Amino acid sequence: MDAVRLIAAGRHALAQSRAALDIMVEAWQAQALAQAVGSWLAVTGPPELRAEARGLGEAGGRGCGVLDRTAFAQEGRSGDCVPRAAQLTSVSDIRQALLGLGALLGEVGIALVGVACATDEEGLYWQCIEAMDAADESSDRVRAILRRLAVRERGGAPGAARDSTAGAT
Repeated sequence: MDAVRLIAAGRHALAQSRAALDIMVEAWQAQALAQAVGSWLAVTGPPELRAEARGLGEAGGRGCGVLDRTAFAQEGRSGDCVPRAAQLTSVSDIRQALLGLGALLGEVGIALVGVACATDEEGLYWQCIEAMDAADESSDRVRAILRRLAVRERGGAPGAARDSTAGAT
């Protein structure tokens, strides 16, 4: 399945999530998507995006690690441990995929703030804080790839416009 469709499915699932565990599951799913999209672009994307994409894949992997999937199984939700990202077959529109992924990660962060503020359970609170940090790191990586993509689309290296006008005075 294409990344844009998977990300849209993730955004929809997150929007439908009401319980804390559902939100935590969707936070994990979003990080798995970040890892998959980053890894995909690192291997098959434009060469100038690959280093940043590797960073996104690594950040998404770390983000998956901060969420306790054993809690899903204890609640009878072991099926939720299968990442939606496993269905990724293509990233046909890099810009749209990254914009959607950035939006999803932002929405995850907001949802996690709500869970953290509403819980009296210290373990869940700190897990939310770590998951928010992970979502923020993945979002930073998405923005970095988008900046590099914009430079690529303009057809130059960062600072090329400054360099070409430096001696024009």
